[in-house]
Amino acid sequence: MSLIANTSQLASAWQRGVGLAAGLLALLLPNLGAAQDYPRRAPNFDGLAQELFAEVQSDQIPYEDLYGTLLQYYQSPLNLNTASQEELRALPLLSEKQVAALVQHRTTTGPLLSVYELQAVPNWDVRTIARVAPFVTVQTTSPNAARGSLSQRIKNEENNAFILRYERVLQQRKGYSAVDTFQGRPTQRYLGSPDALVLRYRVSHAHDFSLGFTAEKDAGEPVAWRPGHGQYGPDFLSAHFVVHEQGRLKTLALGDYQLQFGQGLLLSSGLAAGKGAETITTLRRASLGVRPYAALLENTFFRGVAATYQVARRWEATAFASRKNIDANAQVRADSLAQYDEFSSSLLYTGFHRTSTEIANRQRLAETVGGGHFGYLSADGNLAIGFTAVGTHYGMAYLKRPEPYNRYEFSGQNNLALGVHYSYGWRNLLLFGESGRSQGGGLGTVNGLLASLGPAVDAAVLVRHYDVDFHTFYGNALGENSRNINESGIYVGLKVRPIARWEVSAYFDQFSFPWLRYRVGAPSQGRDGLLRLAFTPTKTSVLYAQYRARLKPLDLPSSLGRPVPLPGQQLRHSLLVYYDGQPTPRLGLRTRLQATYLRADDGQPWRRGFVLSQDASVQLARRVQLSARYAVFDTDDYDTRQYMFEQDVLYAVSLPALYGQGTRAYVLAQATFNKHFTGWLRYAETRYRHQNTIGSGLEEIQGAARSEVTAQVRYRL
Repeated sequence: MSLIANTSQLASAWQRGVGLAAGLLALLLPNLGAAQDYPRRAPNFDGLAQELFAEVQSDQIPYEDLYGTLLQYYQSPLNLNTASQEELRALPLLSEKQVAALVQHRTTTGPLLSVYELQAVPNWDVRTIARVAPFVTVQTTSPNAARGSLSQRIKNEENNAFILRYERVLQQRKGYSAVDTFQGRPTQRYLGSPDALVLRYRVSHAHDFSLGFTAEKDAGEPVAWRPGHGQYGPDFLSAHFVVHEQGRLKTLALGDYQLQFGQGLLLSSGLAAGKGAETITTLRRASLGVRPYAALLENTFFRGVAATYQVARRWEATAFASRKNIDANAQVRADSLAQYDEFSSSLLYTGFHRTSTEIANRQRLAETVGGGHFGYLSADGNLAIGFTAVGTHYGMAYLKRPEPYNRYEFSGQNNLALGVHYSYGWRNLLLFGESGRSQGGGLGTVNGLLASLGPAVDAAVLVRHYDVDFHTFYGNALGENSRNINESGIYVGLKVRPIARWEVSAYFDQFSFPWLRYRVGAPSQGRDGLLRLAFTPTKTSVLYAQYRARLKPLDLPSSLGRPVPLPGQQLRHSLLVYYDGQPTPRLGLRTRLQATYLRADDGQPWRRGFVLSQDASVQLARRVQLSARYAVFDTDDYDTRQYMFEQDVLYAVSLPALYGQGTRAYVLAQATFNKHFTGWLRYAETRYRHQNTIGSGLEEIQGAARSEVTAQVRYRL
């Protein structure tokens, strides 16, 4: 028996040695003098955005939340030696067979000794390793062992910094001009300065603790001390304190936090990429539980307390309670026989409080949310089951406008949603899903399958159905609507690597809406399909072409005057050609051409829009980096507008909507002065042709150019 054991140990050692040697030869031969630690570069969010989002068509999606989550992974990387299967799946960059292969490798050979050893893990190619490298690390010892008390760990933590950001549009907007009169009444103006300010502080360590606060003032918002209205200086304040792994107490969160369980049907946080050019891995959501909140969005978090406790060896229980005031417009009924004297007809999610009207709607509605989650995880990590309950109470009734499409919308003050979710992995298959029921009886369900059909073929299927009266307020499972309501659909995804360095990705999604929707006056259906061909000539470059077609229902303009509008179909063709390369170690280049062709079946001609951009990033010196873009755009109207992610200062997301004719350019400089100070300076300008004014309403600018400047400094303690 000892001989067999020794032989097994020798085989494992030999396999690890071969893997390390192969990794070192493959990744270090071009640079033999490099250090032995894998270089963790800052994440390329622009490149990741091209993969996670097939086509950006809206600025209302919380991209900042996803960006902040990825940055948190960068600052507190995932330890590949201790990460669970669920944590590995949470990275939207790994396929199921890659997760299974890594877990099997750890079981067979023991903990990884280096990131280079990933070269020896089946299905882990060089491109995959390069993509995940910014977000992972390899540690052979417990990261929190022998680090002292919690206060000492916080004091000695390297990931500990203040960030101060300043932004301003240089041209004067109408909202900041002198007040004039309209029909004898003074018009509204912004009550604050045009300066936008953000102050952040955060200290955190993965699987140990997170402590931070954020203060933000948007452009136009006044700084005021109004305790009676919940304002203490800046318009938005946020803070959190989270500790992990305190014996059986797995997580305790105080202040602002997020929750992610199951497929996000009832509770979903920032890692919700949805449909994109990554047609497989982004379908399944990971149950990450309680997470600290440190973003600037003012409506996607809970405020209060949450805790996760290990009640038994394989069982964990989470309880949470939240109370905060949210933006809403309040109305009073004159009818004494009405069920509610005071109610809100809409919730406001912009987060802006600049005018007297916006300030009057600020935090008008008290929201109380409470509930819990009870989860089971098998010993091998392949089976996970969970039960979720979420109760919501509003301080005043929520009643939407009495329009036909609002017939089944939530009304009242209370809602209780119950759900169950599951996940089961077997070999190269992963089954997952979640089903729920809201208080009015509405049902929602989403179920999927991920399968590796061979070494070079991955497939996915996802079926969803959300009743017209299924109501959740913090859910965000995959769907065509912005909310999980009034929808049924089936999604099929495929990814094929026919030969080395080539990859074909595709999906087809067919969906229907059983009831009316906004601007769609009848039950309707639509289709969405994507095809991408990608070529990776080197480890530092990628070239791909992408085509997407979307057929969606929309009321025809010619029928909007009728009592019942006539629904039609709107067809959108989108083309994208993208190149990302690094000719030299100090120079990076990105070229992007995207175009949209849009037509509705109302007899009107095709409308089109396009944008062509060139990016360059240069490492001028060891501590100075420059990035720049120049883009030309031409669109027929606002419906054919073009969105493109732009590089911005750390923790900021820039996603301008380009429409009309003109150019867009920016330059971003980053300088590291010493181990404590890092600074960013950004200037961006949009210049229009054939226009004398830009924007509308209080955002109107007289002239043909809009310029923005952003400055940020980070101080590491």
